[in-house]
Amino acid sequence: MKKIKILFQGDSITDAGRDKRNYHHLGMGYPKFTAPLIEAAYPDVEFEFINFGISGNRTGQLFDRLSQDCIAFQPDIVSILIGVNDVWHRHSPDNVKTTDEQVALNYKCILERIKKETNAKIMVMVPFVLDYDDEMRRHIREELPSIQRIVYELADEYADVCIPLDKHFAEALPNQPAALYYSPDGVHPNPKGADFIARHYLEAVKPLIDDLLSLERK
Repeated sequence: MKKIKILFQGDSITDAGRDKRNYHHLGMGYPKFTAPLIEAAYPDVEFEFINFGISGNRTGQLFDRLSQDCIAFQPDIVSILIGVNDVWHRHSPDNVKTTDEQVALNYKCILERIKKETNAKIMVMVPFVLDYDDEMRRHIREELPSIQRIVYELADEYADVCIPLDKHFAEALPNQPAALYYSPDGVHPNPKGADFIARHYLEAVKPLIDDLLSLERK
């Protein structure tokens, strides 16, 4: 059995403090929690996990680095969680504004290049923002739904799997003791939030891994 290479791609939620000198360092977020779950579910399979999340990245920046941080590695599976910063920076002082139309074009070009230039199975993760009472989060909560719709539409067209993190969190939070149970700031998951994402990731990735294994046996 060949090694299955899984690449995590995205912004700070994926980065989560990883050591950028070592792309196998998974940081402290959901990739760190996901890898051992996958290994435990498939003890006879060798996996290589790569994390190329970069804090603060928007869709345009991910497109700019796609060749070196994805295509060059020819992953078997690539997951993408991106989009919240495209909204965040509309309200930051750096004057970097990304319209919904630009986000859609950036993301579409990312997915098209992965489709054309790799054989990777694609997992699209829908961006989310949780409850946190400040002006920036209110802006994000108001504007993120249009980005989420774009992600869902592109996932339908290009992805093998879509993980609706926004819906998963919305369903789970009412059963938790506090609004900040999964995240201290509404954007960046704490360990409970990272583990929550990881468990949904595992269920979503299993059919893709099973498919790769079945192809290997033929």
